[in-house]
Amino acid sequence: MTYQHLSDQAGAESIVRTLSQQEELPLLRDHLLRLDRESRHDRFQGFLDDSFIEGYAAKCASDGTAVIAYFEGGIVRGAAELHPPDISSNSEPEIAFSVETAFRRRGVGTRLFHELIAEAHRRGHRTLRITTGAHNEAMRALALKFGAHLNFCQGESNGTIDLTARPLAKPARSSANAHRDAMRALLDLNRAYWRALFRIYGWRWAA
Repeated sequence: MTYQHLSDQAGAESIVRTLSQQEELPLLRDHLLRLDRESRHDRFQGFLDDSFIEGYAAKCASDGTAVIAYFEGGIVRGAAELHPPDISSNSEPEIAFSVETAFRRRGVGTRLFHELIAEAHRRGHRTLRITTGAHNEAMRALALKFGAHLNFCQGESNGTIDLTARPLAKPARSSANAHRDAMRALLDLNRAYWRALFRIYGWRWAA
């Protein structure tokens, strides 16, 4: 599993990690059911029924789909899905994203996309396929940001991302690690200062 600690704009700690497929099925299902009508339409190409979404989540739990989730307050508020290539119509792994409306415009989709690409690299995939509604501008913009080549056909945007053209990025450091590194650098600088001062006055440095 991949863990990444984040801080949202309000200062609350958030986590991005991969869900376990069976035990955490309800977390993905409940997130998808919380999507509003417009978000459901964009995510599922017009399918809005609760029973369809419940069946979809159950299928993700059993077919090898990797689900990377954005948690806030212990609740999944966004998800990136990496579907195995053998169930895709063109034998390419297909990806999908969803973020609840109240949690958009915080960079959640970008964070999820970074982690999804890292997972795709770990699985040895060379290309990814993405399909979204023609009116889902946010998803199209996110896909283009990560190098997708999109075509428009019959009300859908279809495209692929060439992973061989996107080197695997270094994992982001948590804020705790960054703070620890900054404190270590400050201590090193302070120690160097006092060593130099002791040397000037001929005092003995004991540390």
